[in-house]
Amino acid sequence: MTLHIDIPEETFGSILGKAFRNTAFVAGFVITLMILAMAVVSYAWTPYDVTKLVISYKTQAPSLAHWFGTDHFGRDILSMVMVGARNSIAVALVAVGIGMGVGVPLGAFAAARGGLVDEALMRLNDLVFAFPALLSAIMITAIFGPGAINAIIAIGIFNIPVFARVARAGALAIWPREFILAARAAGKSSAQITIEHVLPNIATLLLVQGTIQFALGILAEAGLSYLGLGTQPPMPSWGRMLFDAQTRMVVAPWMAIFPGMA
Repeated sequence: MTLHIDIPEETFGSILGKAFRNTAFVAGFVITLMILAMAVVSYAWTPYDVTKLVISYKTQAPSLAHWFGTDHFGRDILSMVMVGARNSIAVALVAVGIGMGVGVPLGAFAAARGGLVDEALMRLNDLVFAFPALLSAIMITAIFGPGAINAIIAIGIFNIPVFARVARAGALAIWPREFILAARAAGKSSAQITIEHVLPNIATLLLVQGTIQFALGILAEAGLSYLGLGTQPPMPSWGRMLFDAQTRMVVAPWMAIFPGMA
């Protein structure tokens, strides 16, 4: 006699459908899409060259020629915001990729094995969590030098324990369920069960956490650049633009307003 078992699983389409029924997710998705579009366009076109200094046009107010005005070097702020979006998004995306690529397998492995393995991995996870993420990122970039690559590594390292925790918590909730027990009875290994059944059922959790870490990654990159430890000139960065604007708020408030809004 052949035993047929229906295993309830979430497909990618059902996950997306569930996400797009969430108003907050849709609003965040639209805003993110607009910023992504601006960043992508900047690869092919910007109103002005962001590396070109035109001192005669310095601190000009917003106008038809310069929609967001110019900075203290005469550079077009709209162009700088566009290129800054590209740099910030690239740093945040790669950092999230590092965190997810390392953290999710660790968390899923800890949940599957349990016992001492789970305990050891989670204590290591707690050790990393014990240090303030941004402060540690500042320390790493200060030791190894400023730059976008070191900023990515620093932010990515502190994304790992976040995704490890989320993956482990989600996996622990899935493992006792009947369809997992049925898969075990069918002779599937822990690795097969994790890949085929556990990960698809925690994908929503990981997607939500990924969007959160992406936003935090942009803020972290801006913070590092504000301190001179992130993206280096002549490439624009939102954080560096705010640093340059802080002493010119009275004479040129647009230098802070538009990067701050972005």
